[in-house]
Amino acid sequence: CVVTRDGEFRIRTPLAELAGQLDPARFAQVHRSTVVNMDVVASTRRDLGGRLFVRLKDGKRTELPVSRAYAHLFRQM
Repeated sequence: CVVTRDGEFRIRTPLAELAGQLDPARFAQVHRSTVVNMDVVASTRRDLGGRLFVRLKDGKRTELPVSRAYAHLFRQM
């Protein structure tokens, strides 16, 4: 499922293949099933258990979990 400003779309392309087609300077994998456009990341936060989340600039304050395997990408935020 790909979510854009224009809506939600189902695609049949595997995530690994899709990620390979995206600009690595603008897109980052945050979980084994999630790639996010870094232009729409507003901030990051940790919960009381130490889990990391990215908050999006979408007006709904959507938060996406960041797996431990990808947390190193957000240490500077």
